[in-house]
Amino acid sequence: MADLSDSSDSSDSSDSDRALDAFDPWDPGFVDDPYPAYAELRARGRVHYFEPTNQWLVPRHADVSALLRDRRLGRTYQHRFTHEDFGRTAPPAEHEPFHVLNDHGMLDLEPPDHTRIRRLVSKAFTPRTVEGLRPYVHKLANELVAGLVADGGGDLLTAVAEPLPVAVIAEMLGIPESDRAPLRPWSADICGMYELNPSEETAAKAVRASVEFTEYLRELIAIRRKEPGDDLISGLIVAYEEGDRLTEQEMISTCVLLLNAGHEATVNATVNGWWALFRNPDQLAALRADRGLLSTAVEELMRYDTPLQLFERWVLDEIEIDGTVIPRGSEVAMLFGSANHDPAVFDRPERLDLARAENPHISFSAGIHYCIGAPLARIELAASMGALLDRAPTLRLAAEPERKPNFVIRGLRELLVEL
Repeated sequence: MADLSDSSDSSDSSDSDRALDAFDPWDPGFVDDPYPAYAELRARGRVHYFEPTNQWLVPRHADVSALLRDRRLGRTYQHRFTHEDFGRTAPPAEHEPFHVLNDHGMLDLEPPDHTRIRRLVSKAFTPRTVEGLRPYVHKLANELVAGLVADGGGDLLTAVAEPLPVAVIAEMLGIPESDRAPLRPWSADICGMYELNPSEETAAKAVRASVEFTEYLRELIAIRRKEPGDDLISGLIVAYEEGDRLTEQEMISTCVLLLNAGHEATVNATVNGWWALFRNPDQLAALRADRGLLSTAVEELMRYDTPLQLFERWVLDEIEIDGTVIPRGSEVAMLFGSANHDPAVFDRPERLDLARAENPHISFSAGIHYCIGAPLARIELAASMGALLDRAPTLRLAAEPERKPNFVIRGLRELLVEL
């Protein structure tokens, strides 16, 4: 693990203040292009205190990578401390349905609970299982692209980017096709709570979606208990009934986590990637001429415009970064988007280079919370991109897209294309 305190590149408070002037996650201009502000943060220090969210921002790749593996930090603190012990205030009682759902998923748990649940879920994401999904993913991607082509174009987001990963993870879980329509709205409302300082309106939507999503999955689990199938929910029920210490709430929270990841990360990676390609026509032309670039292109597009820009950790035991002591009870915000553009790691990071061979991006996180679905996401991204290259070789942008106002989860409202 890197020594976080050892650096000759120390920054003073005035440098940090100047850098923070450019960091405004609620400003549409910043959301549209945060990368110049990230460059300022990296240039002026390794850690910056951001008062509006009471967080310590970490912008450099080496520090982010080390902290993701540092067990002095955690996604939760409640396995060791009460809210009072940790100097925090408990969430409002009216938000409880969201927190019950969120806090029992493995992404927001620490060992031993995280280890126990991840071991069970990982059985559905073995290399053999994921590879077995490849024909289904490619078939579905080609069908979706064929529909877009038949229409002469349309919204790439709703025609291809959304339905592919949603269908794949819903199929894995065993959610009937007739029940899938509300999944995406539920996920969108829940994920609103992952933005910085969410409003009460956002919280109310997340609570309502959490209640409805939980009720639906509870009913589906009851059905699968009576009529098991060859799906992940049925497999988790078997583990539960065999005494593998998986509660029904953990089962529900795990299913929601997997669906949300499919809905948000892969969907946004797809549209962010194509928007980047349209803005870099030389790279799009190179990819159209050489499909051998597809695997490195997926990695580069994930790096270039990262779908998850920020990931938070609680400081469980005091740490030090570049001479700055960050006490227990603090929250650290690791800037994935900034780390993926760090010139100390990536040659000319502002340039989209689909042939980039050395690409240690951290878009899938690292450490014990490394994305369990990363191999499946790579297959989905390559399948949809390959199908579009093959079936829509003259695809072009039809209108300038508009960014969603979100900062943490980075995506587009729509991506209109034509042939």
